[in-house]
Amino acid sequence: MQSSNRRPERGGAREQMKTGSGHSMPIQLSLRLRALSTADQQGARFHRESDRRRLRAMLAGVAVAGALVALVLGLVGLRMQQVRLSYRLDALRSVKAQAEEMNRRLRVEKASLQSLARIEVEARTRFGMVAPTQQQVQLAREFVAGGSASPAAVERTAAAASDSREGTR
Repeated sequence: MQSSNRRPERGGAREQMKTGSGHSMPIQLSLRLRALSTADQQGARFHRESDRRRLRAMLAGVAVAGALVALVLGLVGLRMQQVRLSYRLDALRSVKAQAEEMNRRLRVEKASLQSLARIEVEARTRFGMVAPTQQQVQLAREFVAGGSASPAAVERTAAAASDSREGTR
């Protein structure tokens, strides 16, 4: 019976607090709480210590979560760097292949330009040059057997030298 008596009182106190009607009474009395004693104050201090422990545990949890987030972000960053470098490597490989192809083409062109047959044809067609006759070819002493020049070659060399001296005067 007492519990049925208390319910209307609580409801009435709640209604008074909600509506603000009636006289104001301390919250402890409206909730039917008693004043804090020294034992309760000591218990409250103990409760504060557990809050500090909870705070430390929460801070440790936040620190661990932060470390995990930093680790995951670091791994994602490394993966992005790896992808970026692989794209750059592919681009450099294609540039290298193009350079090697150009080098190969230039070597072929160089070889064709240095060809003696091509040079001879070019000299005949472009500059009107003709092949030398037998009398125009003179061999140097080093290329004659025995190291000495033939008397005919010596005569031709002397005649060519005298003709060139007369032409320059």
